[in-house]
Amino acid sequence: MTVLIGTSGWQYASWKVPYYGRTPQRQWYEKVLADFRTVELNVSFYRLPKLETFQGWARRAPDDAVVTVKASRYLTHIKRLRDPKPSVDLLMERAQGLGDRLGPVLVQLPPDLRVEPDNLAATLDAFPPGVRVAVEPRHESWWTDEVREVLTVRNAALVWADRLGKPMGPPWRTADWGYLRMHEGRAHPWPFYGRTALQTWASRLQETYGDDADAYVYFNNDPRCAAVDNAITFGQALDRVGVSRSRTPARRPRLNAAA
Repeated sequence: MTVLIGTSGWQYASWKVPYYGRTPQRQWYEKVLADFRTVELNVSFYRLPKLETFQGWARRAPDDAVVTVKASRYLTHIKRLRDPKPSVDLLMERAQGLGDRLGPVLVQLPPDLRVEPDNLAATLDAFPPGVRVAVEPRHESWWTDEVREVLTVRNAALVWADRLGKPMGPPWRTADWGYLRMHEGRAHPWPFYGRTALQTWASRLQETYGDDADAYVYFNNDPRCAAVDNAITFGQALDRVGVSRSRTPARRPRLNAAA
């Protein structure tokens, strides 16, 4: 098993002093992908970049980089998974500019969107073969056997999500790969995760996926540079349970220097 560790985005003012230091803002993308093998691209959720922008990200990334793309809110929050093919086609037309740096596509559903298994199936079927899709439902009505089957048949990963140290859904394995998002810890100061919580998640991944899968883990608790610091700690937790994992920064952020 190999776990790719990264952050959800990189353009955060609170990271400027403690993490980026003297690195100019125009080089933050290069910095984060030098320290992490993967990053979750969330700007695509708010406004879908042009093909040329994705191509530029590909050129600027290391050869081994894996860039996960968050699907546009037009698909998930405006269309709410209805008539998904035009939205998916446009997304993939642009995102294919990443070439072999393209990782999974994250489909995060609105918290008020109730279960619609047929629309979910149609959305997943709209993606080209071979594209990994991770789905993050956020309404409890989605936890049904039918939804689990929709995901499993299509090898789409149910996103394991954590907020305040608690799973936000069932620990289903629906694919031959996994996806975990860490939104908000309960340690001090907020929104950090404590070592015990991170060690628990490392063990869950190892126990569920064993040696025959890979998984992506993204830290979305960006305030106070918590995401970068917790990603380093999580990498150490994986080391302790004997799980292969991707690189993390050699030095922790200077948290007492946070802007």
